[in-house]
Formats: sequence, structure tokens, C-alpha cells
Amino acid sequence: MGAESLPEGGVHFRVWAPGHARVEVMFEERLSPRRPLAIALEPEGNGYHSALVPEVEAGALYRYGLGDDRLADPASRFQPEGPEGPSRVVDPGRFRWTDQDWTGPELRGTVLYEMHVGTFTPEGTWAAAAEQLPALADLGINALEIMPVADFPGQFGWGYDGVNLFAPTRLYGGPDDMRRFVNRAHSLGIAVVLDVVYNHLGPDGNVLPRFCDDYFTDRYHTAWGAPFNFDGENSGPVREYILANASYWIDEFHLDGLRIDATQNIYDSSPEHILLAIADRVRRTGGTRRMLLIGENEEQYIRLVRPPEEGGYGLDALWNDDFHHVALVAATGRAEAYYSDYLGSPQELVSAVNRGFLYQGQRNIRQGKHRGSSTVGIEPPAFIVYLQNHDQIGNAPEGVRLNRQTSPGRYRALTALMLLAPGTPLLFQGQEFAASTPFLYFGDQKPEIAEAMHEGRRKFLSQFRSQATPAMQERVPPPADPRTFERSKLDPKERERNVQALALHRDLLALRRNDPAFRAQRAGTTNGAVLGPEAFVLRYFGDSRDGEDDRLLVVNLGRDLHLMPVCEPLLAPPPGAHWGVLWSSEDPQYGGSGSTPLDTEEGWRIPGHSATALLPEPGGPTAHV
Repeated sequence: MGAESLPEGGVHFRVWAPGHARVEVMFEERLSPRRPLAIALEPEGNGYHSALVPEVEAGALYRYGLGDDRLADPASRFQPEGPEGPSRVVDPGRFRWTDQDWTGPELRGTVLYEMHVGTFTPEGTWAAAAEQLPALADLGINALEIMPVADFPGQFGWGYDGVNLFAPTRLYGGPDDMRRFVNRAHSLGIAVVLDVVYNHLGPDGNVLPRFCDDYFTDRYHTAWGAPFNFDGENSGPVREYILANASYWIDEFHLDGLRIDATQNIYDSSPEHILLAIADRVRRTGGTRRMLLIGENEEQYIRLVRPPEEGGYGLDALWNDDFHHVALVAATGRAEAYYSDYLGSPQELVSAVNRGFLYQGQRNIRQGKHRGSSTVGIEPPAFIVYLQNHDQIGNAPEGVRLNRQTSPGRYRALTALMLLAPGTPLLFQGQEFAASTPFLYFGDQKPEIAEAMHEGRRKFLSQFRSQATPAMQERVPPPADPRTFERSKLDPKERERNVQALALHRDLLALRRNDPAFRAQRAGTTNGAVLGPEAFVLRYFGDSRDGEDDRLLVVNLGRDLHLMPVCEPLLAPPPGAHWGVLWSSEDPQYGGSGSTPLDTEEGWRIPGHSATALLPEPGGPTAHV
């Protein structure tokens, strides 16, 4: 579907509009004296209409005519004036790529960085974001997860209310600007994954129902609007529309995969679930390049990442909200709303590291139902772990980041846990330099929608008791206020000022990358034990039978802890060795108060609000045989 520029010249137009006897392509300017502004498309059957127009070139502006309607192309590659304006013919073949040797990301070893292009820099453009890519590569980031870019009405938004799925929003630049960004990322060894929304479209500017009512279904429901029709009458062309979109980003923008939003609201009872079909289409489009497919699934159904031969959908990884939620409760002590399902205990943190999801079929009290499924047989990299992401910061009071909700020591310790865990870590933009700017919920909408959005936001946040008070409800920023958007932009000068936070992240990522035990990310190679009310140890088992390449990560989120006697076997050093400090979150270069040995003659002395990585050093007792 869409407007395809042909190598021999001209453009082929094709659109699905069943029930419309006449469909025209209508141009903003006359193609020639002999050609009218409107050209009728020929019916193909099955609701499709198409025509080859030899005189058209890239850059031409057009709409589809359906009776009195003049509508954007459902598969428009660019909307220079937004969703209600004309579509532009784009020839992707004119861009000259230089990433021919790029082979794509390996999941094991990936470090993700979530980015919203509009707030990542003051300019909010692809070009400005590309200038910051060397700094991310130097930090150790090797994969970007870009928040949705499908075009939407207004001048700013998170992107989850997109309505032109094939058109990268004009707010960040043109399609070739996005291509330059991806090309530059690949030159620096950074993969680019795009967040896509296949569960609904936004409330304003969606023209698909005017082409056909069967694009959406009323048999299922989401909190954001009608879901796509993947299994009802006339669902075949709808499925192909989404599959074409998934492959489009891989083919024409050289993206390295997709992050699929809210998969629990993608409904499909077909023999082949649409998620399985998307995974297959993306991999076939990528060819020899490795693809990365990530899902968000609130219900924590592990089937999504099981291979097709085991009845799964073939995705590579899932966001792990359990890790985030227990870490936030441990960091702040606050357990409101959906955090009330967690204690923030050392055992929960150990289990989240070792087993991925915490809820694997137990009854969830708040939801009143069983939640999750068994993760047995799933490798650790399949679980995306994070302390911050767009949703969770956006849901915090006034969009404040976690580093401003807890003590510096606790935050450094939890950062170490996340970046040294065997899961796949994800950082949210600005996290690496402890950004002070909030990330608020923003979206430029028409007044009537904007007010409903503001009220809906207040209602959603009222599930948190502390945010349900009149004083806090009054402080919920209006999403459509331009100041809400501007406040969410990163301050690039903080990258230069906050050198301690930047050093913390750079050194931890180097340790993760270079140390064999932390790099392994293999199932069964970590074990953990609780050491105190807020303290625990993780042991990373290396390949050596005598344990000489084992590592420990000791985390204490509470007060100073003195262990004597020391009866936990995971703390036992290898024969002839003792535990020496490899890395400490209390190093002064990170803002700490200084690190000391943990394993002493007087027992273990573990400082509060700290994380310490240990390695075996010669000079300990020889074990008895």
C-alpha cells in the first residue's frame, strides 16, 4: 500500500478502501496541462484500488478522494503539515546508506537506552540527537529504544497517540533525517530499535475508519481506544497493513528491530497470532541482519518470548516491571497503587535477578487474579531491567526521577544491581548523568481533548494515595501546556556538570562488558542470599571449578551491617583466597564516602547504602579436603 516510487519513473498508488466504488488520488498541483488534479484508481478486487501515474515524482503532495472526503494516505511516508494535511511522495531509494557491514545487535551484551527525540536535546530533532550519539557510545550504550515516532496532531507528544503509522513525525525532521540518525548510530556500533503501537491509534487525526470500518473492532476494548481488528471480518488486509508497517521500518530505515507497546491489548484469536506474524515478517525483512524484538506485556506471559516451535511468539525480550517496582519500593519505602504488590525486600530483589519475573502465576491481591507465568528455560537476557522508563517517571509525583526520590547511596547501589544483573539493562535518557529535569506526561491536543486528557491524567494518578489529595491533584501539569513539554527537555549542560553520576555509569558498564563473570548472562550462573533486613549477596559463578573466577555483589540498602558469625556459604572464598574489592559504589569519584574491605578478621563489615563487587585475591586459608 501507499505511494511507491518506481525505478523506471512514476509512482504507483495503492489503497484499501472496501465499500467505496470510486477512489481518486488528488494532487495539490496539476501534473501537466493534460492531466487533471484528480485521477481515478482502478479497483483490484478485495477492496484495493490502485493506479500508476507516470508524471509523478518524489516530493509531490497528494490526498485520496472518497466522495466529499479528502484524506491523507493510510500508508503515507510523510505528512509535512501533520495528519490533516496532504501526504508527500517519498523515494527511499535516494538515500545513500553507508552501513553495509552492519550485522545488527546480539541480545546478550546489549545495553538499551530509551530516548524521546523531542526532549533528548533542546532542539528536539534527529540532527541534534545524532550529535549526542558519540557520547552515548563512549558511555557504553550499544542500542537505542526510540519512543514512537508515527506522526500525530499538535506540536509535541509522547508518541503513543500516533495516527500515521508509516510517517515519521515532521516534528523531528524529515524521513531522511531519521535515516541519517540511524546511519550515524550504526557507524558508532549502536543499534536502533523503534517503539511501535499496534494496539490502538490516537483520538484525533485517525482517518482509517473513513476508508473502512473494519480496521478496528468493538469485540475487544483498550483504555485508549478501539483496538485493531486482527481476527474478525475483513481482518486479512488489516493484518497485512500492520505487517507491512513492521517490515517498512526495517527495510526503509534500516532499524534493528521493534519494541511493541502494550501487547496485552493486542487481541487475536487467529491460528497465527499477529505477534508471531510480526516477528516472522521482521526477521525475514532483516535477512542476514540480526533483529531485536522486545515486548511490553503487563500480564507477564512468557509465551511471547518462547520460540515458535514451543508454541511461543518468537520475541526476544520483555520489559520486567517487577524488577522496577520492587527496586522503587526498596529505594523509597513507598508502596502505593501497583507498588502495593511488592515488599521491596532483599529476597524479592534476589529473586528478580535470578528468576526474571516475580509473579509467575501467584495470585495478585491488588488485581484479584493470578498473574504471570513460569520463566523456566528462559535465558536472563530476555528480561529487560530498569530503574526508570518513560511510564514510571511520568507516573511519579510531578515527573520526578528516582535519583531525586531516594538517598544518593541507595541510588548508586541499585544502579550497580541493575547494570551488573544478568538481565538486559535499560537506561532512560538523562539517567546516566542524574538529570534533574522531570519527564512529564505531555501531548498537544485540541481543547476538548486536552481537557479530557488532563482530567484522565488526574484520575489515573489518584490511584496513588499521596497524589489523590486536592493539593497534589491541583499540581498535575496540564499535558497540553507547552511548558509541560519544555520542562521535560534534558539540559545538556548537566552532562558536563554531573561528572560523578556519569563516571558511575561508565565504570559499571565497562565492568559489565569486560569482566567474564558479569558478562556471561547465562542461566544458573548466579545465586543469592539474604544477609540482613535490607542486605543481600549475589554470587556470580565463573567457569573455574575452584571458584577463582567467581564474583560477589554485596548490596546493603539499610544501615551499616556487621556479620559475625559468617555462616552464609555464598560468602565463602575459593581455597587459598580472600575477597578483595573490585568496585565500590562508595568510591569518592562517584560521590561516596570511601570504600573499605568487607571481609575482615572481625567478620564482614558492610557499609549502609552501598554496593560492592568483590573478586578472589590470593592470601586466604586453604580448604580442607
